Amino acid sequence: MAREGFLQAPNVHPFTTLWYSRADRHISDYSLDDQEYVDHAMIEWQGSEREFTRTLGLLKAIDLSSNNLTGHIPHQLTDLHELVALNLSNNALLGEIPQQVGEMKNLVALDLSKNNLSGAIPSSMSQMNFLGYLDVSCNNLSGRIPSSTELQSFESSRYNGNTGLCGPPLTTKCPGDEDPKVSPPVGESDLDEDWGWFCIGGGTGF
Repeated sequence: MAREGFLQAPNVHPFTTLWYSRADRHISDYSLDDQEYVDHAMIEWQGSEREFTRTLGLLKAIDLSSNNLTGHIPHQLTDLHELVALNLSNNALLGEIPQQVGEMKNLVALDLSKNNLSGAIPSSMSQMNFLGYLDVSCNNLSGRIPSSTELQSFESSRYNGNTGLCGPPLTTKCPGDEDPKVSPPVGESDLDEDWGWFCIGGGTGF
């Protein structure tokens, strides 16, 4: 997963079964039957559990979700440049998301939800052009969500549970994003004041 290379063949493995047709099992009664079996695995992929069979050998994924993992996410994990899917959700991981996570440019699915991660979402994630699934909900992340075509295209629920996060696609605005108060055009305030005195004077005269 760290070095680019040829994809492995599909996980189809041939094997030969020895059959016999008579109860006395004479050697002449044995026959060979060539068969095959397929490795399979149930993997959380882009938000739903799927079974991978013949394509399992082509999938470069790490799924360590729903364990009791603690501590920080090792920064060496970002050296796996050929990794396609990473699921570390539903653990007790803490600390920040590694700043070099954006170097995992082949990553299609990333799930870090339901941990105790803190800090900002690394700006390098805006370079992850193949990212089709992201979930960082239910952490302690804060700051502005980096701007990119991918990160703003995900549903806001993928960021929920991080009270310090702000910016699109969330409706929470970041400091400095508030609409500035519109000042009246130059001279307009003076005109309004003159018009007010005119109305007062007119009323008094009447």
